[in-house]
Amino acid sequence: MIIVNLDVMMARRKISAGELAERVGITPANLSILKNNKAKAVRFSTLEAICTVLNCQPGDILEYAPEACDTREEG
Repeated sequence: MIIVNLDVMMARRKISAGELAERVGITPANLSILKNNKAKAVRFSTLEAICTVLNCQPGDILEYAPEACDTREEG
């Protein structure tokens, strides 16, 4: 499972969701979906813009958590 730690980086940079959404060029609703780990995908251009505004690397906001993956067999 990929976990989005966007709220952590936003707190470190002292930027609100509204300001980040405006500066990145996405809607507050789409930023909320991303922040709350509800997004199924993120465009590289959006990720790049977020990293530019927050002055961070993608790895600062995205985390892979294997223990959170669904390990049930499909059948």
